[in-house]
Amino acid sequence: MATGRITKRTLDALMANSVAGFLWDEDLKGFGLKISSGGTASYVVQYRMGGREAKTKRYTIGGHGSPWTPATAREEASRMLMLVAQGVDPVESDKQRRREAVDLAFSNYADRFAGSCKGKGWTTLVKRSLRLHIKPVLRDKALPTITRQDVVALFDRMPDEQMANRRNVFAVLRRLFRWAISRGDIASSPMEGMETPRAVKPRERWLSDSELARIWTHAPRTHRCFGPIVRLLIATGQRREEIAGLHWQELDRGEREMRLTGDRTKNGEPTTIPLNDLAIAELDQVARGDTWPKRGRVFPTSTGAAFTAYHKGKTKLDKLIAEDGGNDVSPWRLHDLRRTLATGFQRLGVRFEVTEAVLNHLSGSRSGVAGIYQRHDWRKEKREALTTWNDHIVQAITALGGMKRAA
Repeated sequence: MATGRITKRTLDALMANSVAGFLWDEDLKGFGLKISSGGTASYVVQYRMGGREAKTKRYTIGGHGSPWTPATAREEASRMLMLVAQGVDPVESDKQRRREAVDLAFSNYADRFAGSCKGKGWTTLVKRSLRLHIKPVLRDKALPTITRQDVVALFDRMPDEQMANRRNVFAVLRRLFRWAISRGDIASSPMEGMETPRAVKPRERWLSDSELARIWTHAPRTHRCFGPIVRLLIATGQRREEIAGLHWQELDRGEREMRLTGDRTKNGEPTTIPLNDLAIAELDQVARGDTWPKRGRVFPTSTGAAFTAYHKGKTKLDKLIAEDGGNDVSPWRLHDLRRTLATGFQRLGVRFEVTEAVLNHLSGSRSGVAGIYQRHDWRKEKREALTTWNDHIVQAITALGGMKRAA
């Protein structure tokens, strides 16, 4: 085995004489130069992890040429041999470093976690939390290097008033680290022992009959999509995204029904919602007649995409209500319309099981053992409840009109 000092002059001489084989550096034990019969040169390092009984390992640093020269290759060999002296396998260390830079970089890892999530509602929450709150802070930091301080910094960045978001983000991040532990990518979670953010008091806002009538009256003056969406939210009690994302093929005028598959609902459960007279009339208005299209979005934007300008529409609606001469209306959200229907059902004597069926809730009477063995779809009862609700809204709208005439 030839030995000598590996320098540029030595390399040039060996290649000029077409000498193939290894030259091992006489100063740095384990550092070598390999010249192939084809005339190419590469730098290697050879080492053992353990005593003489251990198997010799050989690692190719790289071929001669930028960035590898005798000087830079010697530096890299020195670094690797230093790791060996410390009991660290440089090849495995290098693999781990590359893995952390790519596979375990938080942004990439978080995307894989999101892809593993089940359930539309949870998946949507995960993706939103990652995009808005978590990735902007942790970025591409290697997962095993994330500390408690990094997580605390993430929550310190969130506004104090966003307590609900804090709990959501906490739940997402905690589940992500547990998933990483189960896969063997980290040994422990940096969130272990952290206190869960305090629970937020559930909203209790529901709208009075007069408030509901004013919203119904002014909604069409906001936007060609937003107005009908608001009215359908009032008439059906469904979720905002479910109504705004409606396609004509999900609607049946003959059967007077809206049918949503599991991939269109928050809880992943399919649902059928009877359409009362107010809902039918609103959809007739959108379709410009009683013959509805066979397919396509019910509420497309000018580009054909789904409607998303809720904030702009709600701001305009609030302004119209504030200027109509009626009493001040306390702050409210679109989701409060859903709670208003549930509250209205209770006032009208609708059974709790029917209310849950209309709202497509899986709690209470539709959860656990009851949900498994109780398979009645409440179709008839839902239609009766929504018809009663229809008449109640009409009365509220009529009463509002009478009040205005009297004024």
